[in-house]
Formats: sequence, C-alpha cells, structure tokens
Amino acid sequence: MPQLDEIRLEGLRVFGHHGVFDHERENGQDFVIDLALSVRAERAAQTDDVADTVHYGEVADAVADIVAGDPVNLIETLAERIADRVLAFPGVLAVRVTVHKPQAPIQQQFTDVSVTITRRNAEARA
Repeated sequence: MPQLDEIRLEGLRVFGHHGVFDHERENGQDFVIDLALSVRAERAAQTDDVADTVHYGEVADAVADIVAGDPVNLIETLAERIADRVLAFPGVLAVRVTVHKPQAPIQQQFTDVSVTITRRNAEARA
C-alpha cells in the first residue's frame, strides 16, 4: 500500500448554535475545527494540479456549512457529521476531526473543551 500523506486545516472558526442548553442554541457561540485528512499526494506533487488533490478551501466551506447549520446537542455528533462530509470528498481516505468548544458552559476555569474522532472510508480500511 502506498504511503499516506496528510493535509491539515487547523483553527477553522465558525459560529454555530450547538449545545444541550437552550441559551447555547439561542445565543450561539464560536466553534473551532481542526482537520487532518489522510490522502495520497504523489500525483498532485507530480502534476502540480489542484484537480489531483483535495481542495482544502472546498473542505473548509463544507465544514463551515455544517457547523453553521442545523443545531445538535453534542459536539460528538457535530464531529461525526463533519467526518462523514469530509470522507465524501474524492481522495480522502481518512480524517481526524477535532471540535473545540472554547466557550462551553462550565463553571470551572478552563482553556478548552474538545472532542476528537478518527474515521476511515472503505478504501483506507482495505
């Protein structure tokens, strides 16, 4: 099996209305998304053509649409929706998604709350 390469997109900040509490859904807050896409970049490196790779701008737009879209209770659910969408891009063999909720409604002082999931498509599992 050829070596896998990685395209990373970190710190994608999108306003959304996710959370268990009514005030989270009403007021909304920023969510920060980090992605690591497993791809095979050899062809793109040889051709120097964006058509031979995963266009990270298009990935960013798709992820932003999900985060800004229909509310969910849990950031685990949000991460799963993002992973499913990113895996639908041709050439993405696996994805690691981290959803950060820096304004989570926690009484204690904290820096960040996040959930990270990793998902693979059938081609990557074979």
